[in-house]
Amino acid sequence: MHHRHRNRPKALARRGNPDAAILLAAATLFVVLVMMVLAPWQARAETPEEKGLAISVEAEKRDTGWGDSTSSLTMTLTNRHGQESVRQNHSRTMEVAGDGDKNLIVFDEPRDVKGTALLSFTHKQGTDDQWLYLPALKRVKRISSANKSGAFMGSEFAYEDISSQEVEKYSHKYLRDDVYEGNECFVIERDPVDPKSGYSRQEVWIDKAHYRTWKIEFYDRKGAHMKTLTFSDYHSYLDKYWRSHAYFMQNHQTGKSTKLEWKDYKFANGFSEQDFTQAALKRAR
Repeated sequence: MHHRHRNRPKALARRGNPDAAILLAAATLFVVLVMMVLAPWQARAETPEEKGLAISVEAEKRDTGWGDSTSSLTMTLTNRHGQESVRQNHSRTMEVAGDGDKNLIVFDEPRDVKGTALLSFTHKQGTDDQWLYLPALKRVKRISSANKSGAFMGSEFAYEDISSQEVEKYSHKYLRDDVYEGNECFVIERDPVDPKSGYSRQEVWIDKAHYRTWKIEFYDRKGAHMKTLTFSDYHSYLDKYWRSHAYFMQNHQTGKSTKLEWKDYKFANGFSEQDFTQAALKRAR
């Protein structure tokens, strides 16, 4: 009896082990469940700024690596009374590794603007370089950063709109999801870093399927809605690069609009830096 009595605590302890194991298993399961609940929440907990930047970076990544291209362009200017004037242009563009694009736009028609050409060097950091060649004056005019918000050749596109829109030129913020023309889109806000920009902010619709831009709302320096740019008629090139063949810019403050219609895209033209110099600008035809 005494022997059994002496070992009773051990027997009780043995009888208590299953309860302890159950408690330990329950606690472990609770921790696992909490982690399962928290993990997705933590994955979603990126800030609107982080998400907006990630969307813009992905869009830029998907349109990198095409090398160079040429295209033809019809520019239709419409005044507030509905009167139109049409200009024919051609352009060539080249990617620059680690920086923005180089672009040359040359006017072919009508006669009063024939030979006028705009050369743009877009930069990821700092102010873009732009030069306008005016054949009547036979001289190249540099577009100063103070004039980048000015109208390009009387259109509703500013000089800064003509440049490629590098990610580094803006701060970014995710606003919401939306549907535009049947496309599931992210809507992000981007604010120009350059204090000389003509815009305080822009709202951009980017589709979730291919990260193509469909619409941009521009707000002036006072925060008023100034212009809306819409993109349509997208075509895929080289099996991966999308190009809109129609841009439409509506100026809500002036009642004027400009339509750009692109065609005849050709890639892998073998361009070099020498095709995008001020000398090339003067002899562009």
